[in-house]
Amino acid sequence: MADIELLRTRLRFVLVRTSHPGNIGGAARAIRTMGFTQLHLVDPARFPDPEAYALAASADAVLDQAGVSPQLTDALAGSQLVLGLSARRRDVHLPELSPEQAATRAWQAAAAGQQVSLIFGNERTGLENDELARCHAMVKIPSVEEYSSLNLAQAVQVMAYELRKASLAEAPATPPPEDEEPPADAALMERFYQHLGQTLDDIEFHKGRAPETIMLRLRRLFQRARPDTRELRILHGILADAQRMAQLARKP
Repeated sequence: MADIELLRTRLRFVLVRTSHPGNIGGAARAIRTMGFTQLHLVDPARFPDPEAYALAASADAVLDQAGVSPQLTDALAGSQLVLGLSARRRDVHLPELSPEQAATRAWQAAAAGQQVSLIFGNERTGLENDELARCHAMVKIPSVEEYSSLNLAQAVQVMAYELRKASLAEAPATPPPEDEEPPADAALMERFYQHLGQTLDDIEFHKGRAPETIMLRLRRLFQRARPDTRELRILHGILADAQRMAQLARKP
């Protein structure tokens, strides 16, 4: 069995565009009480900030080592499973998990050696469509429909609690065979999506169709497939050949 403490370091809580530093402190306290330490902030309005430390209730170490980056892509570096918390479905169609299901999936992925990121959106607007599009699944806390606005730190606490339960409930999943390559991480997938989007433009694929809609659907397809790095190299090769043929076709 893999070491439990090691597995916990593979579970990262990512707060996106947090507007109030007190919620950062509350989130740090929430994950620390459940045994987790990995916190990453994307474009926070105020951090570091005394109010964050005041509400962390002695979880200062979590704040001291928290990563801070301007872009979500940077925060997801190395992540092979990304789960997004959202109260609304929006226009991005993703598999929907309960917190308990998400915790089980996250813990199993960590046991298989994968880095897992759970992302939480801005207090007022939540995760935007382009942020949810980077997720493999959406997690919805089953609050009442007429008042579904959970405080950010409360949402983090719910997920941290479910992850804690999953860690105590049973032994982690058996790691995959050594010759089985894990899924490509988020940074490699973003480079592939950029190459894919450019190739579709180069071959004039869209022909009046909305490029954003096409790319969202293709993201969903590849998020479900979860290709590994060798498979991505093959796909990049196919795209490069398509671009080369398109360039040849345009020559007089």
